Amino acid sequence: MTTASVAQTDLLADPVARELLGSAIPARLAYTWGDGTPRVIPIWFHWTGAEILLGAPPNSPKMKALAARPAVSLTIDSNEWPCKVLLIRGTARVSVEAEPFPEWLLAAQRYLGEEGGRDMLALVKQTFPAWARIAIRPEEVRILDFGAGKFPSAWSAGQHP
Repeated sequence: MTTASVAQTDLLADPVARELLGSAIPARLAYTWGDGTPRVIPIWFHWTGAEILLGAPPNSPKMKALAARPAVSLTIDSNEWPCKVLLIRGTARVSVEAEPFPEWLLAAQRYLGEEGGRDMLALVKQTFPAWARIAIRPEEVRILDFGAGKFPSAWSAGQHP
């Protein structure tokens, strides 16, 4: 069986996608640096049902890179075997807001607990005069589920170099 490709509107219908999007596993955001080389960072996320939202200080180096090259990939991987992986490609839209957006607090609470999320929100507000909102609408979604036989396409191609 090959990698499952899911339309953007069907993303929440897949149990593996729902599990990973609701998890406290950091996403890995891949983007292209100014010199054309790839970068990958772990980052908290919040799924709205239509977009994946990420937050960051507006002066972080990735903001300039995302403005110049907004095409991104994002992955959320389970930590146990057999692994489950949600792969997403899309275009990042960045806006800078006066303070962290409400969904960022929800993400912080998912990762740190309710009190820890509030503490982190207070720290961010105290440290940064603004906050960047990175919105990614999935354009391509793939799901790997090794336990269910949803393997990378090369595994099912049956061809050797």
